[in-house]
Amino acid sequence: MTAFFLQWEIDQQNAMKTIKEFLQTQHVSRRALTAIKFSGGSICVNGIEQNVRYQLQASDILTIVFPPENPSNKLAGENIPLVIKYEDRDVLVVDKPAGMNTIPSREHPSGSLANAIIGYYEQIALQRAVHIVTRLDRQTSGLVLIAKHRYAHHLFSEMQKQQKIERIYEAFAKGVCKEKEGFIELPIGRKCDSIIEREVRSDGQYAATHYRVISQYADFCHLQLRLETGRTHQIRVHLSHIGHPLLGDELYDGPLDQIKRQALHCKELRFYHPFLHKHLTFCSALPADLSHI
Repeated sequence: MTAFFLQWEIDQQNAMKTIKEFLQTQHVSRRALTAIKFSGGSICVNGIEQNVRYQLQASDILTIVFPPENPSNKLAGENIPLVIKYEDRDVLVVDKPAGMNTIPSREHPSGSLANAIIGYYEQIALQRAVHIVTRLDRQTSGLVLIAKHRYAHHLFSEMQKQQKIERIYEAFAKGVCKEKEGFIELPIGRKCDSIIEREVRSDGQYAATHYRVISQYADFCHLQLRLETGRTHQIRVHLSHIGHPLLGDELYDGPLDQIKRQALHCKELRFYHPFLHKHLTFCSALPADLSHI
């Protein structure tokens, strides 16, 4: 497949800017420019290669071709079915099942979503690295956003810093919630005696979670949750800390009698598409093991 490129027709507002100045307004990073210069990309104006000091004129056609991307040698493509909710030139939205790592780990070196994506790219003859924007824990199901090239990944990473990618979760948690909705604002850090487990701790990273009770049952509740931050295990840690661990979440003392994995699902994903210039929303139904609780 052809290399990824971007093209602009320069308007009067951007005339007299250098290429470097213009590309800064398009959030093309200094690192990307270095890669374009030294790793096989190109910058052309009206079909003629130019350097970044070239001064643009109105009606110029500026084309930048990004260097080719190569998947990591350590990440093998695997023929694993993907549930694709949306795909275009720049992004991929998939529905990840519970029991699948987002990326390989020491304990699970294969069978991850990243392996499946590389396998899919091989099928459609797309030579790209894997750029996962929103990760989910192994036993959490639901929607995942993937950028299909480095430039899209950079733009989405900037959006994440500004909390402009919104994920809505549904979960089932232990106990009776006294409040119908609430806001948990507690810092999260790694537990001292564990490489996996996190906990609320004063020297942790800022973390904020909104929750709302959808339904209350005798000894558990059905919740909707929205994150302002994306810390590792954030929902699991916050709910456990306030006395409502997720059903099935053995790591954080959740009961195991109704389900054997944490009862957490990323049900809705909302983001601004930086190339289509519009907001997109995707939804995923609760999987059978959660809908039958």
